[in-house]
Amino acid sequence: MGYIKGLKCRECGREYPIEPIYVCEFCFGPLEVAYDYAEIKKKISREVIEKRPLSLWRYRELLPIDGDPQVGLASGFSPLVRANNLAKALGVKELYIKDDTVMHPTLSFKDRVVSVALTKAKEFGFDTVACASTGNLAHSVAALGARSGLQRFVFIPATLEQSKITASVVYSPNLIAVDGNYDDVNRLCSEIANKYKWAFVNINIRPYYAEGSKTLGFEIAEQLGWKAPASMVIPCASGSLLTKIWKSLKEFKQIGILDGLETKIYGAQATGCSPIMAALKSGQDVVRPVKPDTIAKSLAIGNPADGYYAISAIRESGGWGEDVSDPEIIDAIKLLAATEGIFAETAGGVTLAAAKKLIEQGRIDRDRSIVICVTGNGLKTQEALSGHTPPVHYIKPNLASFEEVLKGLRR
Repeated sequence: MGYIKGLKCRECGREYPIEPIYVCEFCFGPLEVAYDYAEIKKKISREVIEKRPLSLWRYRELLPIDGDPQVGLASGFSPLVRANNLAKALGVKELYIKDDTVMHPTLSFKDRVVSVALTKAKEFGFDTVACASTGNLAHSVAALGARSGLQRFVFIPATLEQSKITASVVYSPNLIAVDGNYDDVNRLCSEIANKYKWAFVNINIRPYYAEGSKTLGFEIAEQLGWKAPASMVIPCASGSLLTKIWKSLKEFKQIGILDGLETKIYGAQATGCSPIMAALKSGQDVVRPVKPDTIAKSLAIGNPADGYYAISAIRESGGWGEDVSDPEIIDAIKLLAATEGIFAETAGGVTLAAAKKLIEQGRIDRDRSIVICVTGNGLKTQEALSGHTPPVHYIKPNLASFEEVLKGLRR
């Protein structure tokens, strides 16, 4: 038995039944899952959670499913790494990396949301799942959908990195490369979703899908000893991840898992696609669409569906946000790898580079706990580092050849 009361419009508050719908028919506002927190509080506690398997489903009462989990049983509970070397480089006291580059079948946080989405799709009786994606979501739907025995249609921008295309097509989905950017792909998928009765995880299943991101926040609080950090830096594409992490911390406080909540939430975007940060910095609520132009393709959503809500979460928490250039993204990827041995994709470079800026600006407290969310593995975006890594030293298979190189390095 689940603890969902139904769906609720985030704008006008109208309530809807538990169905594969995502937009209010009265004001066209987005729908969100509403829970029975009073009942959840009776069923869940720190002690109950700690006895469960180390996966995202250890928080199942706060996820929008009715029966048992059906997908992604091994996903989640990625490491929270105490990053002492990086902390020293940034001049801060207590720094952690929430490392979603590992512990997931397709090496990104998208396995969290897809596990929830596909479980819900199966509960609704769908046999075909689909998505619009900038890469990571495509991998996850293709892989987890294959394991679940579902038909899969995956739509991507045709300009996506070849490594990301390969990482999708290997699972044999119906991969459709669209001549356009992500926003073009998403518009097309909305039309297709209206005609074909498929479970589009980020369209008609979106209210349920998005809830999976909360598990990242739940895990961080648990891994810090049931307390929330002082600061969290989170990458923004649609804005959903940031919004849901903030929701997760508030839910934990509401049901008594957290004793208090003083976390400040900080958003991060690439300068070449920063509509949320631009609106935040200008003091506006309206997020104006932009045409993406950045190496951080996984964040390249020019018209973010949850941009307004991400800004609201940042302001409510007392945080802020930053955007960073492509060279800053590359430098941050290399810094994280060289200090902590974590290879992040370009979105992780965005998050660390933005955190560095925010620390230098004095917006993030250097003396209190900081968590930086790294959401995907760098093996997915190797092309971004082409020409920006140290040289390889080629030698003959003899000692003299090696020592000639060693002499040059010492010099």
